[in-house]
Order: sequence, then structure tokens, then C-alpha cells
Amino acid sequence: MTEPVPVDGRALTLGQFIAVVRGGRAVNLSPEARPALAASRAAVERAVAAGRPVYGVTTGFGSLSNQVIPAQEARQLQLSLLRSHASGTGLPLPPEVVRGMLLLRANALSRGHSGVRPVLVERLLEYLNRGLVPYVPEQGSVGASGDLAPLAHLSLTLFGEGEILTPDGQRVPTRAVLQQLGLAPLDLQEKEGVALVNGTSLMTSYLALSVADGAELLAAAEVAAATSFDALLGDPSSLDDRLGALRNLPEQRAVADALRTLLHGSELAMSTAEWHGQDPYTLRCVPQVLAASRQGLEYAERVLTPELNAVSDNPVVFDQDQFVSGGNFHGETLALALDALAMAVHTLGAFSERRIARLVNPALNRGLPAFLAPTAGRSSGFMIPQYLAAALVNENQTLVHPASASSLPTSADQEDFVSMGAWAGRKLRAVVTNVQRILAVEWIVAAQALELRHPRHGGTGTETALRVLRAHVQPWAEDRSPAPDIDRVASGIADGSLVAAVRASTPF
Repeated sequence: MTEPVPVDGRALTLGQFIAVVRGGRAVNLSPEARPALAASRAAVERAVAAGRPVYGVTTGFGSLSNQVIPAQEARQLQLSLLRSHASGTGLPLPPEVVRGMLLLRANALSRGHSGVRPVLVERLLEYLNRGLVPYVPEQGSVGASGDLAPLAHLSLTLFGEGEILTPDGQRVPTRAVLQQLGLAPLDLQEKEGVALVNGTSLMTSYLALSVADGAELLAAAEVAAATSFDALLGDPSSLDDRLGALRNLPEQRAVADALRTLLHGSELAMSTAEWHGQDPYTLRCVPQVLAASRQGLEYAERVLTPELNAVSDNPVVFDQDQFVSGGNFHGETLALALDALAMAVHTLGAFSERRIARLVNPALNRGLPAFLAPTAGRSSGFMIPQYLAAALVNENQTLVHPASASSLPTSADQEDFVSMGAWAGRKLRAVVTNVQRILAVEWIVAAQALELRHPRHGGTGTETALRVLRAHVQPWAEDRSPAPDIDRVASGIADGSLVAAVRASTPF
């Protein structure tokens, strides 16, 4: 049995994040985290007892921070904060995004600089272990003082308010769910409301899911591109490792090496008997273009890795009862990474669509039937899947406009430059989904084209890609709706099973 992931605010990895959020792996509060949690909580209680003016503890919030709150009203201040900030709207966030928020908030608080009780962290982790998903509307965060509105909706459920999503997506009052499970709502105490909502948990959840998905997309793009390369009789000289060495681009060399592995032994791409002149960029520049997407993914992962274990609320508690107000909740680094990753993922899809178009165009596909149709004219073949890919690319061309370039001031200009990282993340998730479907179309179309080249065979990897596909998608012998095929292949790309099956026989 897999051991629970220990949560201590210091050691969470992307692999653990995905195992918990998507795989349901259990979590627990690390014993090593408890002393720091207790110490920071004691500092909060001393500050309240002494009547010290501490932002968000004994003062108002944002532009109201000059308002001092009496000690006897400090707890009511926190509940008022959560209620007033739960102002989101729109569709519910996907459960995996919300589960990511629960894990990231618990991990940040467990570091022991936020002044919350251990029981609060434990309840967040209990939600994960019991599969409880708070209803969190997807719109409302500007990604600056943390993801305030989304985290407020999430946090209210800890105290018996708000709603929980059922597995079929219904919204149920939290109190009824807790009562059914025998869980009592927590009592909100000083500092805990502001600690819960001041954080980058939504943006970071978006980025973590997208970095994981981006790695799968890049590998699927290499398989799809190699299969198209074979089917279109590409010239393998563009994959020469010496080109990448001269460009000083290790990512280019890695992509070229993957394609050489997938194409090894090909009678199509490796043939020198049929030279068609220089290949189009969608074949000749595969190493260079996919290298750019690889670099975008690596940049996003560099931003993500420290953020998984970051303390991003305000104020934070240090030794000797020091409360320091700052801006760790600001999401600019995340917003830029989310926007950059959207561009990198979009590039995979846009590049793929151009190969799909070439595969179905009799003027460009080097001797294959028009639209790869079994009986041209009576059959339309893969004409409309290329339309689908073009439509999805067009959507992405709009979605990749950078959200981080569009700050709008909030809180009476106290928060006068915001990141808009939550919107950057939501757009990125849509781009990822669209590219999964575009690559599914290329894999299906390129495999059909490769099959039409038989008895001349492709490389060991591309022929494996064809066999893997045929376990899910039948050959195109006559027109049928391709939508179910596309959905199945897109799902196999999303969960990594198709690429894993190719790698099992052709490691690349």
C-alpha cells in the first residue's frame, strides 16, 4: 500500500501533487511541521492579547488596514473576511483544480509562518482523504492579494458554510455533508481567515496540472510528428545531431534524438531514393519548433517547483513574534509562467494542424489519396477532422493573449498592479484540452497515411504508434463519425497511456 504523502511545507513534489490530486493518494500532516505551527499560533495569540496592531489580525484589510479592530472582535473579523470575499461567479472549478488548491493551501500553512492551528491544516487534508470537493466558482480572482474569492469559497466550507460538490456535480450545503460524515464545523480563530485566502493556490494548481499535462503533450507531439514525417516521406537529414550542436540548443538535440529513435529502420523517411527537394518547415524544423515548446515547459516548471512549497500569505510570522507584511501573495511570476506555457502548448497544436492539412491535401501529401479517403468523391475521408483542428487552433490563437499584460487596479488603488494569473491559468487549461484533441487528430490521420504506405514500413517507433492506435481506432475503410475516435485518442494522450505504450517498445 502506498504511504500517505507527508505535508510539511517543504518537500512537496510535482509527482506527489499529481498522485494526490488525480490519483487519490492519501496525505497527512508531518509530525515535523507541528512545532512550527504551534509556535506561530502562540505568537498570534500573544499579539491579540496584547492589543498589538497587526495587519489582518487586529486591523482591517486592504485599503481599510488603518482601522484597528478590538481584540474581542478579532475572530468575527476573520469570518466577515471570508463571507465578504466569497464573491466568485461562473461554473464550478474542475475537481482536480480544487483538490490542488486544498493540498497547496495545507502545504503552505504547514510551514509554520501563518499563525494557524494544526487542526485547520488537518481539516484541509481530511477533505482530500475523504474526497470532499468544495464548490468554488471559476471567476473572481485577479491573482494579486492571493486568489481571494476562490479561496474564500473553499475556506467557508471548513466552518460549515458554502457548498460541497457531489461526484455528479451537484451542489449540496456544506453543513449537511459534514453532518452526514460526523464532522463538526471548525471554529474560525484570529488570523486564520486571512491566512486561508491570502495565497497563490489557484494559480499554482493551474500551473502544476498544466506542467504535468504539457510534458505528456510534448511526448505525444514527438510521436505524432514522427508518424507524419514517415507518412510524408520526410528527409531525415534535418534531424542530424550536428545541426543542434551548431545551434547550441540542447532542447533541439533532444527532440531530434527522439525523432531519430522513433524513425529508426524506416523505409520511408530513411529512403534516399525519392528526394522531393527541401521539406516544408512542419517536417524540416520539427527539432527547432518543438525545442521552443520544450523550453517554455522547462521555464514553467522552474517557476512551479519552488512555488509548490512557498509561503504566500500576509502577514507572515517570524521568530520573536515578528509579523512582517509583504507581497508574497502576488501572482506575477505565476501569471507570466502560465501565459508563457499557453504559448508553448499552443505552438504544439498549431504546428500539428499544419501537418494534418498537408497529410490530407493531394497537392502536398506526396502521392496519398485526397483526404486519405478510401473512395474519393463518395467518401470525404479526413476532410472535416482537419477543419476541427483548424477551429481549435483559432480558439487558441485568441486564448493565448497574455492575461498578465492587462492589470486593473483594485481595493481603492491600494492593490494597484495585479497579475490576472487566475485567468491566465483558466485559459491555459482550455489551450491544453484543445491541443490534446489536435494531436489526437494528427495521430489518427498520420497513422492512416502510414498504413497507406505499406508494404513499405515506417520506423520502429512510428509502426508501434500505428499498432497502439489500432487498439483504439479501426482503419478508415468507409466514412463514419470520427468524433468518438478523436475523443478516445485525446483521452489516451491526456492520461499518458498511448505514449507509454509506444515507449514500452521504443524508448525515446
